[in-house]
Amino acid sequence: MSTAQQPENKGQQSPTVANLVADIQALTTEIQELYCLDDVPWVVGYSGGKDSTATLQLVWNAIAGLPPEKIHKKIYVITTDTLVENPIVAAWVRNSLKQMKTEAQRQKLPFETHLLQPEPKQTFWVGLIGKGYPAPRGKFRWCTERLKINPSNRFIRDVIRTKGEAIVVLGTRKAESRARANRMKKWEAKRVRAHLSPNMNLPNSLVYSPIEDWQNDEVWIYLMQWENPWNYSNKDLFAIYRGASADNECPLVVDTTTPSCGSSRFGCWVCTLVSQDKSLTAMIQNDEEKEWMQPLLDFRKELDIEENRDRRDFRRRSGDVQLYERNLEGEVSVEPIPGPYIKEAREDWLRKLLTVQKQLRVRAPENMRDITLITPEELSEIRRIWLEERHEFDDTLPRIYQEVTGEVFQDPRPGAGYSLLGSDEWVVLEEICGDDAMHLELMAKLLDTERQYRKKGRRVGIYDTLEKCFATSSRSPEEAIKNAHLKRDLKTAVDAGDIERVKQLTLGNAMDEPNKSPSWGSMKFKKQDITGN
Repeated sequence: MSTAQQPENKGQQSPTVANLVADIQALTTEIQELYCLDDVPWVVGYSGGKDSTATLQLVWNAIAGLPPEKIHKKIYVITTDTLVENPIVAAWVRNSLKQMKTEAQRQKLPFETHLLQPEPKQTFWVGLIGKGYPAPRGKFRWCTERLKINPSNRFIRDVIRTKGEAIVVLGTRKAESRARANRMKKWEAKRVRAHLSPNMNLPNSLVYSPIEDWQNDEVWIYLMQWENPWNYSNKDLFAIYRGASADNECPLVVDTTTPSCGSSRFGCWVCTLVSQDKSLTAMIQNDEEKEWMQPLLDFRKELDIEENRDRRDFRRRSGDVQLYERNLEGEVSVEPIPGPYIKEAREDWLRKLLTVQKQLRVRAPENMRDITLITPEELSEIRRIWLEERHEFDDTLPRIYQEVTGEVFQDPRPGAGYSLLGSDEWVVLEEICGDDAMHLELMAKLLDTERQYRKKGRRVGIYDTLEKCFATSSRSPEEAIKNAHLKRDLKTAVDAGDIERVKQLTLGNAMDEPNKSPSWGSMKFKKQDITGN
């Protein structure tokens, strides 16, 4: 559920009910004609917010007004649950979908509801806690496509694959923002059929936006004055918006100075792409019964701390050190780009998240006490990443889960608990490596790589994999960063054609380590016969 983050276009006259009635009648006829024109299935995007609710309500009423013999094709209603939605909104949407399904069957209408979710490998917590991605930022917005776009696009592609085409019905409006208006006008110019714009992301699909020219007022007047056809309260929806506004009011806009809850924003409670979660904060401040959500707000604030280099690797996930110019108070320094969260930080995030989930299940109202912040499938995927990709064979996830929840973790993945290496071996390795974290990482990678290849029928590629372990983990942080600077300086000198500088850097590097023998990781392993020749 999301709403406009920009104010409505100024200078526009407030709509009258008479004009809106005429517009609704015209849209009803338009929807009916488009529906009856062909056999192309419709997919209605429903977030539970005011715009998508108004759109679906228009479509529902129009189809309900058709003779039974003309209701000939499915209308899919899809909602994407990112698994990190505002809990109040998520519950609202789930219940509305259930009500839609019941009423569609009772009214013999072709609406079919689908609650979509990201694949377990693509969820927010698998990205942050499993892979160690930092909290999303404007320059690293890794969440939106995985959580929202991919699930809906996957569903629409399946419809297209089955039916050949699809018409996607959306509640987008030009008045939401100037950028949205500009995009919609560009799509309009490329229309191949009346009212239908091409879908730039999905071939063989068209986009229909029936309320594209509506203002914020018109949306609310329609929702308040026209009864919800699937018997779900629009007044309750209004109350949710009002509760998420800082002034606890959600008036209809009568002039440019009147505040509107249309600028509230509902979305992921973990979102760090906005400066603060104003809607969740307002909900908690405006209603004592919603104070149970305070731990979510506190957790989000921790995620939003930008200066967290002590919790991040000095390398990228690939194991490479990448440098960038950092400007601090007018002074430019070349430093490594911070990489994923280190092991201790990822474990700490998991422990804190499970603790918040436990707190909510105690504090929440009775009907919300089954709240799940992270699913067993997500936990299983995080455990797999830590074990198989990060080579952290101490397998700490089940232990952390039991420590926090008091319950044994039941991994839904068959055979997930079997391993030749475990926490005992990890402890021994820690004692051997002492305080040398890079040595511990290298040894763990080598041992676990051997373990993984031991299970394979053919061990082709093991030497390349072992060599990669050395390439990414054999140097200390200081040595790896120094080497990255050398490569950067060499590239700069080569690009500038500065031969003397290239010679100086190359000679200087050789003199720094004159007697250093090649590491095992730099050797080329060749197949030998039994005699060793």
